Amino acid sequence: MHLDSPDTPTDPVAQAAHDRRRLSNALKGSVAFVLLLVIVFGLQGALDWRPFAVQPWDAAGLLGLLTAPLLHGSPGHLIANASALLLLGSLALAVYPRATLRGLPLMWLGSGLGAWLLGDAGSHHLGASGVTHGLMFLVFVLGLLRRDRPSIAAGMIAFLFYGGMLLTILPQEPGVSWQSHMGGAIGGVLAAFWFRRADPMPPRKRYSWEIEEEEAARAALEQRETFEPPAPHDVPVLWERPAPDDTRGVVLRFPDRRGGSREES
Repeated sequence: MHLDSPDTPTDPVAQAAHDRRRLSNALKGSVAFVLLLVIVFGLQGALDWRPFAVQPWDAAGLLGLLTAPLLHGSPGHLIANASALLLLGSLALAVYPRATLRGLPLMWLGSGLGAWLLGDAGSHHLGASGVTHGLMFLVFVLGLLRRDRPSIAAGMIAFLFYGGMLLTILPQEPGVSWQSHMGGAIGGVLAAFWFRRADPMPPRKRYSWEIEEEEAARAALEQRETFEPPAPHDVPVLWERPAPDDTRGVVLRFPDRRGGSREES
């Protein structure tokens, strides 16, 4: 697999400040979303959360496509999703801010659609685990597609901590919504393919032997253009055969070797 190495930035100080600012914004965004989940979980005890969960094959349950990822069934459920969101969300936003923001609706709605289409009738699906699966698949697939050093590193980190999500998109434990996991994962894969060029690639480092090959090829091309003979149709015509006419030739008389003479024309 080809791995591009990033070029040395022209202004390392400015680049370092830009990277710190991007990482800071990513952490703030992830923390803000986790705080929103905590606030919603605190309000769930005073409200009937069932109308806001995904109810498979029920028209009323379609509202859960928008609200179900904000709900959680227990503190343990919330903590598990919050930790994944902090790591995967910060990683995705730091490396792929544009692709993550554009792909978030796909992962969010994909999670709910997977539960609504594949879930059992009468069940209720809630939680942000589908979104976390979407983020993991987004980061992992983008690492395979882009194949630059930051993308490969982000994909390896995501797989190191949450590689088990590759299995939890299939039925594993009763009471766990693998349907929403699969829907979110599909949304993350689609977002990776559709938005893989949304974030600019880092400038690739060019080595001396690459520059020498390019210069040699350019010199060979210039030499070929200079010394290569032109095409026949490009050669100017310097002489043209005169057009034939009916003028007869001059008759010359040559002495005959036998002492006589003869005429030749």
